Amino acid sequence: MSPRPAQADLRNALMEAAARVLAQDGPVGLSTRRLAKEVGTSTMAIYTYFGSMDDLVRAVVHEGFARLNTSMTAIGDSADPVADVVAHGRVYRWSAYKNPDLYQVMLGALNIASFSLTDEDRRHGRYVLDILIGSVRRCMAAGRFPEGDAELVAHQFWTALHGIVTLELGGYLFAPYDADACFDAQAHSLIVGNGDDGARAWASMRRSARIAERALRASGELTGWDKPEGLRQWI
Repeated sequence: MSPRPAQADLRNALMEAAARVLAQDGPVGLSTRRLAKEVGTSTMAIYTYFGSMDDLVRAVVHEGFARLNTSMTAIGDSADPVADVVAHGRVYRWSAYKNPDLYQVMLGALNIASFSLTDEDRRHGRYVLDILIGSVRRCMAAGRFPEGDAELVAHQFWTALHGIVTLELGGYLFAPYDADACFDAQAHSLIVGNGDDGARAWASMRRSARIAERALRASGELTGWDKPEGLRQWI
């Protein structure tokens, strides 16, 4: 085997381990010695691949957004922009479910300020939000939403979804008001609240599940039904 794949594997393993330790024990649990032990390498490997612990945590944040971006980009632009907006929400939720440690690190659920992340680092994931903003603009152009501030509407969807995902990962949502029910109700309310017809909104939501499934399979985030709820209820 050539050294390049081995190096890539070790770099990824260090990022995965760092995300896992941060999610389990917070910043106080993260050290070069512990990471080296988790991965089965030397502490020098951390400095070889990342330069410093700050750079390692920064790489974890960037990796989380890169994975999410891959799935979001795979959604593309369908003939139903409202369905695309909801598909972005489904993909976001599924990605968090599949990568909970990365999600907690990249979106600030953990206090990682001690690792000298800058405002620029926090804005790094903006390119993912820009995809959603583009879909909202298409909703406006299609007459499903009235013309207005597409960025503000996208932020409405994002902040509402982030709340649901955070509660879901924390295990705080239970039937009959589980994450699926809350997602459906919240998505429909936001769509109708932004000007769409209620019946058309439900039709787009059903359509969105197939769009999201195709995107997740194309990006490699979904290889089988790991969970019976969520996307599957609409298919």
